[in-house]
Amino acid sequence: MANSWATLGVDLHLEPTGPGVRRGLTDALREAVRTGRLAPGTRLPSSRTLAADLGIARNTVAEAYADLVAEGWLTARQGSGTRVADRAITPPNPAAPRPRERSRPAHDLLPGLPDLASFPRAEWLKAARRALAAAPNQALDYGDPRGRVELRTALAGYLARARGVRTDPDRILICAGISHGLRILSALLRARGASTIAVESYGLHVHWDLLADTGLRTVPLPFDERGTNPGELTDEAAVLLTPAHQFPMGGTLHRDRRAAVVDWARRTGGLVVEDDYDGEFRYDRQPVGALQGLDPDHVVYAGTASKSLAPGLRLAWLVLPAGLMEEAAKAKGAADTCGALDQLTLAEFLTSGAYDRHVRAARLRYRRRRDALVAELARRAPQVHATGIAAGLHVVLRLPPGTEQETLRAAAWQGLAVHGLHRYQHPEATVERRDALVVGYGTPSDHAWSGALDALCAALPESPTA
Repeated sequence: MANSWATLGVDLHLEPTGPGVRRGLTDALREAVRTGRLAPGTRLPSSRTLAADLGIARNTVAEAYADLVAEGWLTARQGSGTRVADRAITPPNPAAPRPRERSRPAHDLLPGLPDLASFPRAEWLKAARRALAAAPNQALDYGDPRGRVELRTALAGYLARARGVRTDPDRILICAGISHGLRILSALLRARGASTIAVESYGLHVHWDLLADTGLRTVPLPFDERGTNPGELTDEAAVLLTPAHQFPMGGTLHRDRRAAVVDWARRTGGLVVEDDYDGEFRYDRQPVGALQGLDPDHVVYAGTASKSLAPGLRLAWLVLPAGLMEEAAKAKGAADTCGALDQLTLAEFLTSGAYDRHVRAARLRYRRRRDALVAELARRAPQVHATGIAAGLHVVLRLPPGTEQETLRAAAWQGLAVHGLHRYQHPEATVERRDALVVGYGTPSDHAWSGALDALCAALPESPTA
């Protein structure tokens, strides 16, 4: 029992200071209680345990405890041990002003998030239990940088079936979100001497900034009614596209342009990066197949669980051309940086059919929201045109010319969080000015959707501006 102090009691961090061991310990305990670091009711270690932890005499600890009990900082009752007394806590610096909390909007209509309240908690918990019960001990090690083989195998089957992706488990790399995947690809491209990457005229600044931070200059491609035009692609190292559902405009890349971008990649050796961020959610027909299916040797397919499940899982995947896996795994690091248990759970979620059931239910729920939005606009704001409604979790509301900023101010007054289209335009893009709102309908919970829709319609302009 010589080492019982290592396994019994509770840990307590103290740094006794001042003259004398007893006084230093008493002062340190008093300060910890006074500032709230030791909360009221906290049970302290026994005098024997604390003495062993600090390397001092047991009587010294007992005397310090007795002093603080007499002062009212601690209480000591037989059978209950020594505890922190119930008293008001004085903050370390009562004069320091508390930062003001920013008021939250009443309704969040920002694009990019699903309805987090509908996350399938019960089914996910069942999958997690089954996955953990079946997991080998080795699954809890640092792991293969490509990710758990169980998840890569499950994804290979699902992506082939649902998205038309041509792959196998050895060509899939698991990453912590799409941004992490882009960092890996950027490092790979920079290692090959690349300096530029083509992007769409409309997209996410966070992606453009990430690419710029890695040393890649982003060059926007022209954009028209048929989507992104790859005709100006020349010697760029790669092109980043959202072909199934352009973000945020919402269209599908025209079939001729899908073929043209693949032809460019074959001709120049360039890389096409396909961001399929919400490919499961199509409402007018079967989902558009992945561009990667046209040429798996020149297209990197990037998928994610952020829209179908939740971004907090931090799980995404890259389906790579065969010759890039070794370089990409090296760029990711020597060990897996994604949680093994979440990977195993998602693998079980996919193979059990729970993922398909969840996506089908979510697709129906989001379609109902989209239909309600379109119907309400037709009734209350016919001068506003909804576009990009065939898929996804957001729509673009085309506004009368010159009214975008005015509408954003009205939306803020209504307690709406919503973005204007101009926010998503590349700074170097030469495109026609379009006044519009980008409205996400995935985030509000079901019970909050009608209120959000009322507030949105109330913020829209009543008539076109000349």
